Amino acid sequence: MSESALPAAQAVPARLVGTLGAVALDVVAALGRFGAFLGDAVAHVFIPPFKVRRLVERIHFIGFRSLTIVLLTGAFTGMVLGLQVFLTLSRFGSEAFLGPAVALSLIRELGPVLCALIVTGRAGSALTAEIGIMRISEQIDALTVMALNPVRYLVVPPVVAGLLTFPLMTAIFDVVGIFGGYLVGVELLGMSTGTYFGEMQNFVDMTDIMTGFWKALSFGVIVTWVCTYKGFHCGHGAEGVARATTQAVVLSSVLILVWDYFLGSVLP
Repeated sequence: MSESALPAAQAVPARLVGTLGAVALDVVAALGRFGAFLGDAVAHVFIPPFKVRRLVERIHFIGFRSLTIVLLTGAFTGMVLGLQVFLTLSRFGSEAFLGPAVALSLIRELGPVLCALIVTGRAGSALTAEIGIMRISEQIDALTVMALNPVRYLVVPPVVAGLLTFPLMTAIFDVVGIFGGYLVGVELLGMSTGTYFGEMQNFVDMTDIMTGFWKALSFGVIVTWVCTYKGFHCGHGAEGVARATTQAVVLSSVLILVWDYFLGSVLP
């Protein structure tokens, strides 16, 4: 190898290391901005005055208007789960455990995760688009000019509404899903009602319910936090709003699955 080729050969690893370093710094900076945004929102929760009317509007927007899709998805999830679990258990002669299998699957895992993903697609995307349009139309700047803190007005109510509505919607999802499994297992496949609910009572305890509760609570923070952040910092024009909405839904969905695995490995 000639002497002139040595610097070129050494420059390739140097450029690669530089690129990786730049990517790492961008990721750390983005995490810092995310954390500072959430910290600012949490701090304003405890600083009066609290926007109660705005909170009620966000609860209606995130929770009540998502009930229809939550009920439909919960019912059919429970029915599909009941059918597939029954067919699996029948191979081992354990059909009596259909009730606890459906209940535990819904309460610990499927209920919080599917409910959060559904609400992300329906309410989270709309929340990002709404705040993004306010950003590109300079309405957020107008709030600042009028001495109204935009974080307190636009971010705090959705985050608190997510904390309140996600556990409630998850509970509704679980109950509807359990009765969906009941329709398939008892009414369609001929199990007895006492066996379905009796075995469920024996195997499902408060620890399982609290696991689902903590997951739903944390998902409520993740979805509203990510969606409001992406809307608050969207790019210019309609393309910027569309990109922010897509990024909010994708990132929220990924974080829900990652955080679900983490909580599943930590909680009993």
